[in-house]
Amino acid sequence: MTMRNQPTARQARLGSELRKLRQSAGKPAKEVAGLLGSSSTHMSQIEAGSSAISEERLRRLAAHCACTNEELIEALVAMATEHAHGWWDEYRGVLPQVNLDVAEAEHHAQFLREVVITHVPGLLQTPDYARAVFGYMRPELPESELAPRVEHRMKRHTVIEGDNPAPYETIVHEFALRIRVADRQASLSQLRRILDEIEQGHVTVRVIPTELDGFGGADASLMYMDGPLPQLDTGLLDAPTGIMFIDAEAELKRLRTLFRKVETASLDPTASRDFIHRLTKEL
Repeated sequence: MTMRNQPTARQARLGSELRKLRQSAGKPAKEVAGLLGSSSTHMSQIEAGSSAISEERLRRLAAHCACTNEELIEALVAMATEHAHGWWDEYRGVLPQVNLDVAEAEHHAQFLREVVITHVPGLLQTPDYARAVFGYMRPELPESELAPRVEHRMKRHTVIEGDNPAPYETIVHEFALRIRVADRQASLSQLRRILDEIEQGHVTVRVIPTELDGFGGADASLMYMDGPLPQLDTGLLDAPTGIMFIDAEAELKRLRTLFRKVETASLDPTASRDFIHRLTKEL
């Protein structure tokens, strides 16, 4: 089996879930490798996402580990047998791998929840807004790198648009809505885009007003993506070292709790829509 030099986050997640399956059954890697007619080294590569696993081998592994969760098994098989390329693959070698991983994770999500404090959420950004944000990066990006970043961000919108959009709920701070990353017209267009998305019915926006008491989570930026079953949910944290993918249940539980806590410090969807509408009048 061909080795992957740089497994995607989704491939690494599949390997992680297979490792959890084996460890929860108390099976040593050497024993499972022998069952699959492989080596301990190859088993480690599979669990790291750097080597693929066939459907037949995956089902054998699940049976040997006495896994009776058919829904989980089928979801893992689907992950293992995916061969179609997504739109994000055209940016391979053009953008950092993490950009592609985020787009792929969003594509497979059943429901998306996000908390953003300092910027308008990427899934709602206009081209002018995104260009201004990326244009502020240091060292400054040349147009050859800036343009594909903006284009990639716009294509990410497909997950909440089109014929089968994923439900999306975001909590955004007033600060992010007010700050002018470009000029007045760009800010006005950005607010109008958010209102347009709200009107579509599958996007829910909650605003945290500056004057509202009870919000101490200025570092609470996160995204939570529901998988086909809770065990396959995924969290994203924008850490100082870069974007971190979260799949440990204890950490996912912490993110769910954090989202609910931030939600209590925000306006309801109707009041939030009215709040954003008032901001457009101020511009």
